[in-house]
Amino acid sequence: MAIKKTTTPMREQDPAIRVRNFNEVATGYTEEDALEEAKRCLNCKTKPCIKGCPVNIDIPAFIMEIKEGNFQKAIDILHDKNCLPLVTGRVCPQEEQCQMFCSLSKIGDTVSIGRLERFAADWEMNNKAEQTTEFHFPKLGKKVAIIGSGPAGLSCAGDLIRFGYDVTIFEAFHKSGGVLVYGIPEFRLPKDIVETEVNNLRRMGVEVVNDVLIGSGKKIQDLFDHGYKAIFIGTGAGLPQFMGIPGENLSGVYSANEYLTRVNLMKSYLFPRFDTPILPAKNVAVIGGGNVALDSARTALRLGADHVYMIYRRGREEMPARVEEVHHAEQEGVDFNFLTNPIAYFGNEKGYVHEIECQKMELCEPDASGRRRPVACAGSNFKLKIDQVIVSVGTTPNPIIAKTTPGLETQKKGEIVVNDVGMTSIPGVFAGGDIVTGAATVITAMGAGRLSAQAMHDYLSKE
Repeated sequence: MAIKKTTTPMREQDPAIRVRNFNEVATGYTEEDALEEAKRCLNCKTKPCIKGCPVNIDIPAFIMEIKEGNFQKAIDILHDKNCLPLVTGRVCPQEEQCQMFCSLSKIGDTVSIGRLERFAADWEMNNKAEQTTEFHFPKLGKKVAIIGSGPAGLSCAGDLIRFGYDVTIFEAFHKSGGVLVYGIPEFRLPKDIVETEVNNLRRMGVEVVNDVLIGSGKKIQDLFDHGYKAIFIGTGAGLPQFMGIPGENLSGVYSANEYLTRVNLMKSYLFPRFDTPILPAKNVAVIGGGNVALDSARTALRLGADHVYMIYRRGREEMPARVEEVHHAEQEGVDFNFLTNPIAYFGNEKGYVHEIECQKMELCEPDASGRRRPVACAGSNFKLKIDQVIVSVGTTPNPIIAKTTPGLETQKKGEIVVNDVGMTSIPGVFAGGDIVTGAATVITAMGAGRLSAQAMHDYLSKE
């Protein structure tokens, strides 16, 4: 039978409609869509796609089960390595990981692994009105602590509870999920999806404690004193960076982290029903070219902006954002200004930003990141009238744990130094995800969490 060369498209909201709501953009595969796409998988003997998966899912196996209509078996295979399939099926950059190694790329489109993963996870959620599964894990009688409930911490907890440890997650916010709840907008990752995944871990026996900021009240040593035998730090990289240009202290200039946290976690988009407002804006400048910048730009449109300028100092080809997200942003009307860099913001008499000055750039030889270095073009300055700026030029780890944990080795920007299995400079303390690597992807953080879970188990087994 001839293999279909093109992927099965996924249904989406119409751009003209979705740009004014926070409902999920992509509506997922139907059963018919999933069966059609699963038939495209060659089930290669060498399974090249697995080497691109940071959590080592047996990808051909779960796709073959979908092909045969065995959807429960498909999700069981996914759960074996991935405790967050509802999440990763939506936000994982499969095109840069597992799908990049798909053998079908030689003749056409790769298999849409992420869409099939989402289908299987959605099928389970929609077809199990009441979760009644009883888990029977061994009981080792040892307590372990996870600091942070983002993707790294959740994955680490999922593996450790299976090994038989008593697992407690400490989360600083009132909601669990880390960047999954404060950083990714509702239209890409609905918050009830994240809550479902966290509740699945609770059903497995993981204790989740919110409103506890480790490093402020309790310290790392306090956890050891309370009987925890090993600790995993997965607090991410949530401290925003700014460019250090004039006018950044004006009202109406936000970091992307603050902006998205107010909208996503504090529900500013439901104001006045929720009383955490965002200043209303009609002309918005978003600085940066990554997924967070795109999330901010698309959120601004949904909050009522008439015009959103995406200002990025490199070209389209150098953007680190996912191609699919760039495409969605263009459909929704985001105005991309490539090879453009802000140099100053100007305020009105009340101290609110009302103008941005930019200059055009040109690309020269590659820099340390491997991308061509942008250089300013003389005499190219211009100004735009705006009433809000969202700065998304990178993040670093919050230093609170490093500053309150004697002997914890960190890098210059605050990333925790670990060995090849995630052990820090303090015996029994492990770390993984963005707190180690700097801002990266959800799935790579999950891979780091799983690596550390195994290392923690090995460490405690020798104890």
